[in-house]
Amino acid sequence: MTRLPVYLAASTLLAGCATSQLPLTDFTANSGSPRAPEQLAVTFEKVDLALRVDPSSKSISGDATLTFVLKEPLSRIAVELDRNLPVDSASIDGVALTPSAISNPEGRLYLTLPTPLPAGARSSVRIKYHGVPHIASKAPWDGGFTWSQTRDGQPWIATTVEGEGCDLFWPCIDHPTGKPQQIDLHITVPSPLVVASNGVATGMEEKDGWRTYHWRARNPSTYGVALNIGPYETLSADYASRYGNIIPLRMWYLKGHEQQAQGLFKEFTPMLDFFEYRVGPYPFGDEKMGVVETPHLGMEHQTINAYGNGYKKSAYGYDWLLHHELSHEWFGNQMTNADWDDMWLHEGFGSYMQPLYLESLRGEREFQIELFNLRKQLLNKAPVVSGKSQRIEDVYQDERGGPGNDIYAKGALILHTLRNLIGDDAFFNAMRRMVYGTVTPAPGNFQPRWSSTKEFIQFANEASGRDLDWFFNAYLYHADLPQLVEERSADKLRLRWQLKDGGAFPLPLQVRINDRIETLPMRDGVGELPLPPHAIVTIDPMSRVLRQQAHIDAWKANEESKKK
Repeated sequence: MTRLPVYLAASTLLAGCATSQLPLTDFTANSGSPRAPEQLAVTFEKVDLALRVDPSSKSISGDATLTFVLKEPLSRIAVELDRNLPVDSASIDGVALTPSAISNPEGRLYLTLPTPLPAGARSSVRIKYHGVPHIASKAPWDGGFTWSQTRDGQPWIATTVEGEGCDLFWPCIDHPTGKPQQIDLHITVPSPLVVASNGVATGMEEKDGWRTYHWRARNPSTYGVALNIGPYETLSADYASRYGNIIPLRMWYLKGHEQQAQGLFKEFTPMLDFFEYRVGPYPFGDEKMGVVETPHLGMEHQTINAYGNGYKKSAYGYDWLLHHELSHEWFGNQMTNADWDDMWLHEGFGSYMQPLYLESLRGEREFQIELFNLRKQLLNKAPVVSGKSQRIEDVYQDERGGPGNDIYAKGALILHTLRNLIGDDAFFNAMRRMVYGTVTPAPGNFQPRWSSTKEFIQFANEASGRDLDWFFNAYLYHADLPQLVEERSADKLRLRWQLKDGGAFPLPLQVRINDRIETLPMRDGVGELPLPPHAIVTIDPMSRVLRQQAHIDAWKANEESKKK
């Protein structure tokens, strides 16, 4: 969460009353379609977005100026905008466009330029629009606006657009690589409501019963731009980072929840310190670590993570939702997958951080319990990575043939297996290169970046000094888990790796014989050990290797039968 997996679903407040709208087109409902040639031909420099949000009519009116630098000559501009938000007017560098120059049949808005522009030109596109934005039927799993109310009847509004994309409320390039370099937000709401959003607050103005809040953020992830509107109160503090910089901490909460919010706020510092120790510097330290109470469960909106977990700590004594969403500041916002097919880089790393945090917070027992909880969830119906460009819902929905929740749990367990194969130094060095582009990140020496499965494999190969393609091929690009075939006689144990689709798999294994642990290198996927009489044998006694296990398969089949 990105979106949280379905198995973590909690009841959420549904949106307000339905309105008469055109259904979302398939194009708009699925973020991550291939970018238009016109989008590949530009650098997206800046967004200046003024948005008036009217809770009484559940409508918005927008005035967006998008600045592009052309890498190639262009005769038209292409951005995404839901067709439920009709364009009132558009202009290019101050020149108004005629209605015939504006086309938006399916959700990709084309603006034909009055005069073609050359490569190197900087052009500003202004788009004025209005309408009733798409309502989220079950945020955050279904995207759109949530028009809710607090207990005392005041408006409480949030946006969640990961699956459907930023074009549900502002004109954008709806693709992971469509980040603008800067966004300025000017959000107008009825007084005395408060707007919590991305980046740094740059002021507030009040006039005629309306307030306009100003926010500025750099390099925001496209679906990470979010509106959070309500009668909020605020907690503030500063965090002295282990890297020497001071990070503003901010929490927006509803009146009456101050004690609970204070409890959650106390978790900010230990979580930040853990991530900075394990991963590296908080990526947005010159903006803030922000969290806002929302009428839906949660989402990793950049520097303003949505939180709706009801301030409930887990049995481990921490708020898992806060931790998971915070992880995406590194795995999702600082490092963004270049294609939705690589979404496991967000969710697998984010999920693995939770047992690692529990290990540091509570110890080995909680670490292993959480790993086993992940193991029980695996579907293994589709590869974690398909190897082809994907839209986000084609990854998240297993009914469409995607890996679904496996990008979370299976991704985490693949990483755990990799870490135990290559060691901590190589594993965390590869991870830091993926996140920061360097193994020695420090505030000021890195920029947000995109990564891919292929790049992470390259980093893991280089960090470990070995070719690990066999490892990633088996775990990421095939659905079935490696199977370990055991043959045991009175005096010998023979183990053999078997892949459903064939291929080499020389993954070492530990075996405990009575009280002694032996490591089998499993060269050519085979290993043997002599056994003393009546030996007690435990395969992988430290649970370091992800593999097919018949007892878990039987348990899952039994659980499924109970649902029928």
